[in-house]
Amino acid sequence: MNGAAGARGTPRAEDGPVLAAGCVLWRRSEWTGRLEICLVHRPRYDDWSHPKGKLKRGEPALDAALREVLEETGHHCVPGAPLPTVRYLANGRPKEVAYWAAEAAGGTFVPGSEVDRVSWLAPEAARARLSQDRDRELVDALLALPADH
Repeated sequence: MNGAAGARGTPRAEDGPVLAAGCVLWRRSEWTGRLEICLVHRPRYDDWSHPKGKLKRGEPALDAALREVLEETGHHCVPGAPLPTVRYLANGRPKEVAYWAAEAAGGTFVPGSEVDRVSWLAPEAARARLSQDRDRELVDALLALPADH
């Protein structure tokens, strides 16, 4: 048996990319009406990113994205346009993260071990705070959508 196939020669799930999904969560400020983007802080990595996580077996990517937003931010959301899929290496393994624009639809953040803080920021401030360039590109993709995204 080689490392790329199981006993019957079929590819194993662990040989493909890690599949994940997330959202660029946004809302309009109650006070100014301006766009705000929600970022999550992950203490394990001490980074700021968009809410995202791995798909459960058989779970559609959009369902996973909405679940992860709720788990990480405490907010329900309404999915909008798909955003670019992000591909990169994580721990030496390919990872693909499907993203959607999603409007926040209410909720309350509760800090946890996976995410200890959230910040709602203007797009320029969100771009500056994000830890990875690939996440900044998602902000640009959101801003490029028609106003009714």
